[in-house]
Amino acid sequence: MMTVVTGGSGSGKSAFAEDKILSFGPGRRIYIATMHPYDEESHRRVARHRQMRAGKGFETVECYTGLKSLDFPEDAVVLLECMSNLAANEMFEEYGAGEKTVEAILEGVKKLKNQVRHLVIVTNEIFSETASYEGDTVRYQKYLGKINQSIGKMADELVEVVYGIPVWYKGGKSVENAVE
Repeated sequence: MMTVVTGGSGSGKSAFAEDKILSFGPGRRIYIATMHPYDEESHRRVARHRQMRAGKGFETVECYTGLKSLDFPEDAVVLLECMSNLAANEMFEEYGAGEKTVEAILEGVKKLKNQVRHLVIVTNEIFSETASYEGDTVRYQKYLGKINQSIGKMADELVEVVYGIPVWYKGGKSVENAVE
């Protein structure tokens, strides 16, 4: 089963995704960390996410590029956080996929989906902004948009977390029953 969790910054999507992994019961829980910490702010974010996962039985695997190179046991439950960072890494890092970012990431997602028991992917909803961008930022948005559309189609469940409330678009609870 594959679940895609999206939402804006600070929406509660990370906490929701972790709870989703825990809902699958006991098993090998693997957290694929994609944020390559470059500065003090990114180190703080990594520390905050580690604190959120503390005591939940996650094994952390850092993967900044090359998702398709990962191998996990078929009974594993995997949380990939986050697709937005992975796309940026593949585009801009020395060993990234560059112009082949979309293809490389989708190949890795397909491999993971077929390899593990449950895959939960967190991605950011960055397309509601009214700001106008140029150059590499526009290319990044284009790539992430293609990736998000593709993983949304592949997913068994698709949920957006808004103000900490899950709104289901595919699988899971119906939209009418999402707010209790």
